[in-house]
Amino acid sequence: MASVKDYSVEEKLVALVRLQKIDSKLDEIQILKGELPIEVKDLEDEIEGLHARQTRVEEEINGIQEFIAQKKEAIKEAEALVKKYEKQSENVKNNREFEAINKEIEMQTLEVKLCEKHIKDATEEIAEKARQLEAAKKAVANKEGNLAAKKGELEKIIKETEKEETHYSSEAGSARQDVDPRLITSYDRIRKNYRNGLAVVPVERDSCGGCFHAIPPQRQSEIKLRKKVIVCENCGRILVDTDLNDSIVIS
Repeated sequence: MASVKDYSVEEKLVALVRLQKIDSKLDEIQILKGELPIEVKDLEDEIEGLHARQTRVEEEINGIQEFIAQKKEAIKEAEALVKKYEKQSENVKNNREFEAINKEIEMQTLEVKLCEKHIKDATEEIAEKARQLEAAKKAVANKEGNLAAKKGELEKIIKETEKEETHYSSEAGSARQDVDPRLITSYDRIRKNYRNGLAVVPVERDSCGGCFHAIPPQRQSEIKLRKKVIVCENCGRILVDTDLNDSIVIS
C-alpha cells in the first residue's frame, strides 16, 4: 500500500474494514471463551485467600495449644507448691506461720482453678477453630474442583482456537500497519466504546449497521463515493457502503 501521505480515502476505508473484520474474528474467539478467563482468575484468588485463612487458623490453633501447655505446666507448679506448703504446715510453730502457709495454699489452689478455667476456655476455642479449619478445607476442595473444571473447559477452547487465534492475531498486526496512523486512534477509541467492538460498519437497509440510525439518501451517496471518511451522527462509528464491506473477505 502507498505511504501514509499517499493514502486515498478508499484505501483508508479498505484498510479499516479489513482490520475490523480481523478484529471481529478475534472477538468471536474471545466470546467463545466467555467469562472463563475471569472465572478462573477469580477462583485462583479465592483459593489463595482460603489457603491463607487456613494457614492463619492453623497458626492460631498452635498458639492456643502452646497456651494450654503453659497453663498445664503452671498447674503442675501450683500443685507442687501446695504439697510443699502442706508439708510445711505440719511443722509450724505458731498461728501466724500457719495462717501464712494456709494463705499460700489457698492462692495456689485458686491458681490451679484459674488455669483449669483457661484450659477449658482454650479447648473450646480450639474446637471452634477446628470447625473453621475443616470448613476452610472443604471450601478449598470445592473451589479446586470448580477451578479444575473451568480450567479444563478453557484449555479445551484454547486448544481448539489456538491456531485460528494465532493466525488472526498475526493478520491484525499486519492490518494495523496498513491503516492510516491518524485513524488508528479513532478506530481503537470507538471499538472500546461498544461491547460488540464494531468501529467500522456498513450502511444496511438505509441505516447504520451499528446503531440502526437512519442514514439520509444524500449521506449514503457520499459514503458510496468513498471520497471522505464519514461517521454516523448518532453513534460515531465509521460508515462504509455495503459493496466495499462485502468485497473484503477474511479467511
